[in-house]
Amino acid sequence: MRLLNASGCLDALTAPEVARSLDVFVTKTVTPLPREGNPPDRIAETDVGMLNSIGLANPGIERFCSSTLADLAGLGVPLWVSVGGFSADDYAASCERLDERAEVEALELNLSCPNVDEAPESAAEIVAACRSRTRKLLYAKLAPNGDVAEVARAVEAAGADGLSLVNTIRGMALDATTLRPRLGRGVGGLSGPALRPVALAAVFTCRRVAELPIVGMGGVETGSHALELLAAGATDVALGTALFADPDAPRRVRAELETALAAHGFERADEAVGVAHSGDFVRIS
Repeated sequence: MRLLNASGCLDALTAPEVARSLDVFVTKTVTPLPREGNPPDRIAETDVGMLNSIGLANPGIERFCSSTLADLAGLGVPLWVSVGGFSADDYAASCERLDERAEVEALELNLSCPNVDEAPESAAEIVAACRSRTRKLLYAKLAPNGDVAEVARAVEAAGADGLSLVNTIRGMALDATTLRPRLGRGVGGLSGPALRPVALAAVFTCRRVAELPIVGMGGVETGSHALELLAAGATDVALGTALFADPDAPRRVRAELETALAAHGFERADEAVGVAHSGDFVRIS
């Protein structure tokens, strides 16, 4: 099992030691052209988690490749690049641009950002377009909206090498005094503790219909939470909102996971993968 960060939840160049404590660092989402992102306010805390409406702010793929990528590679941590866009060709063009970059181990396709307009093509169509333009590993990051099992099957058939589950879900918070939205865009993506049961359900469901490796994420704060995602069928685990409050979370979660594994009689994390499923995995037709 590898421990990753959820895309956008860690600035590796500002906190390099935190990034080095991970097994894989996942970049913020990169789009073909630079983006300033959504209007402020972009982050709001709630009693059940955190809302964000960053809007994919990033320098664009050309500047990322000419400058940022070398700095990130210098950290010495395996690197995944999160790729976003507003059409299948946007995604595919960025994947092609990154295909020859040896610094990049895998590409995570952000197919589910709740804070920007979505591409008109389906997730499977975007994956297929990217598959035709890169030999890199492709992980499809999905939201738990709609029939996530059907989407998982479709992206697997289209050539995805793995799944990242889950992205944030759409939410809102109002100012107690003005009763106006606290985020500049009104709504944003909810992460943190409230997302954990949703993530577990998505991982469990997708493990039953797809054979792809799964990076489970959503509300992971402790080693026990990581173990639950493994039991549901994740093969790797990512930390998100927890990194904002606790930069030591990777080390702490690893130690807690070892304790939790031992308490359940497991010697290795891989032994726990899928144990929440009764008997052998059953593919749902």
